[in-house]
Amino acid sequence: MDTHDSAAHLHHGAHHEEALRQLKTTEGHLRGIQRMLEEDAYCIDVIRQIQAAQAALNKISVQILEEHLNSCVITAVRGEDPQERERVLKEISDVFEAATKV
Repeated sequence: MDTHDSAAHLHHGAHHEEALRQLKTTEGHLRGIQRMLEEDAYCIDVIRQIQAAQAALNKISVQILEEHLNSCVITAVRGEDPQERERVLKEISDVFEAATKV
């Protein structure tokens, strides 16, 4: 069973709407940071705002990852297809590896 097309994605609606709302808020925050740079704001203030935007994006990422773990990954792990189990576990590993690179 391919979890990309599975029924597990049907209940993502509310979670994805919340993530989209948060992303739109963060987008506004990023525009504010751009204005700060255009207006030659104090560098430390700009850095603090960038850190706040990064924290917001990290929070969104964690929420999406939790939903993925609780739906797609569980479906694959409980499924009969060993290649699908391997694939979703590799995806998670790759995400964590990418997150630790600077």
